[in-house]
Amino acid sequence: MDRKIEKKKWSLKRITYTSIILILAILVLYKCTFSDNRSTVDVEKNKLFYSTVEKKEFSDFINVSGVVAPISTIYLDLLSGGRIEEIYLEEGVHVNKGDKLFRMSNTDLHLNIMTREANLAEQMNNLRNTRLSMEQNKLRLKQDIVEINHLINKQKRSFNQAKNLYEKSFISKEEYDSSKETYEYYLQKKDIIIESQKQDSVFRSVQISQLESSVDRMQANLDIIKQKLDNLVVKAPVTGELARLDGDIGEAKNQGQRVGWINVLDSYKIMADVDEHYISRITRGLAGQFKFNNESYDIRVKKVFSEVKDGKFRIEMVFSGEVPEKMRIGQTFHVRLQLSESKHALQIQRGGFYNSTGGNWVYVVSEDGTYAEKRNIKIGKMNPVAFEILEGLSINEKVIISSYDSFNDAEKLVLKK
Repeated sequence: MDRKIEKKKWSLKRITYTSIILILAILVLYKCTFSDNRSTVDVEKNKLFYSTVEKKEFSDFINVSGVVAPISTIYLDLLSGGRIEEIYLEEGVHVNKGDKLFRMSNTDLHLNIMTREANLAEQMNNLRNTRLSMEQNKLRLKQDIVEINHLINKQKRSFNQAKNLYEKSFISKEEYDSSKETYEYYLQKKDIIIESQKQDSVFRSVQISQLESSVDRMQANLDIIKQKLDNLVVKAPVTGELARLDGDIGEAKNQGQRVGWINVLDSYKIMADVDEHYISRITRGLAGQFKFNNESYDIRVKKVFSEVKDGKFRIEMVFSGEVPEKMRIGQTFHVRLQLSESKHALQIQRGGFYNSTGGNWVYVVSEDGTYAEKRNIKIGKMNPVAFEILEGLSINEKVIISSYDSFNDAEKLVLKK
């Protein structure tokens, strides 16, 4: 006889286990599908610095630290060497152009001058003797000309008389020819004397010209040597402050050696080192300002030195108008250089994040302030207090501007109290 088999029902225990497994499966599926898998870091929100994105006037300027320097410096390099005998002024005093600073002696220089003076005197004596000889020769040649003219005139009369007598056959042909030859001889001798006079005159003129040139050169050289003698007394070439003077009595100095310098204090200039980031934006004529004794003074960039050293380049600035009184060389001032005209732009405050990201991205805080997400941005110009934002941020968004070095480049920051 067949028996009816009853269908087993789910027990409470089985239902409980099955439900737990199903719930866990649903949770795992949800986490895999909908949860945030990005890398996160928990940070204390109160230890961070923030900046709200604003759109307002952006001033494109930089602050540089400048040092006051004299408008020019004149170096004292010795034109003559020698031994210091006497010092007239000490460094740090005001000097006028031409003031004596110190005196030197140089025995070799004195001996050199005496030798050159002796050689010059000998050459001048040679010149005088040559001129005297030329004058004497001129007189002798003149005397020869007078004498030969006398002989020619006398012989001419004899020749004409012989010619008449010969034509009348009163004298022989031999006597006539002898008289003629003597007359022609005197004429030829006169030509030779005149030619000799010309040649001697040319020779003597060349000789005198050479001697005169030699004398002039020796005189010029002597003047130069004597100037070196004058240079043994070192004088101030300009009016200013004797900033440095190296030398003691009895000390020997060589020609060309630098013994100090004078600062010209008619005006001042300001030297500053600027970050190489701005080397393409700073040009001659760029305007700037700084304050001294609560007064503002205008300056401009005069020189830009292209050499970059330790990440900085140097500029030289001069005053555009009034120069402050009581300035001192070596004083330091903070100069504001206006790189371009101001404009309205999105901007955030400067902060340590720039050193971590190079300005390529920031952490933007959520509206509820519970987390911050990484976002790419584009920074334009910058000044000492703010960055210009070109892309990636909107007005009133909040940005973390603290240093990001401890966040390990996380995609998301969880902000905790």
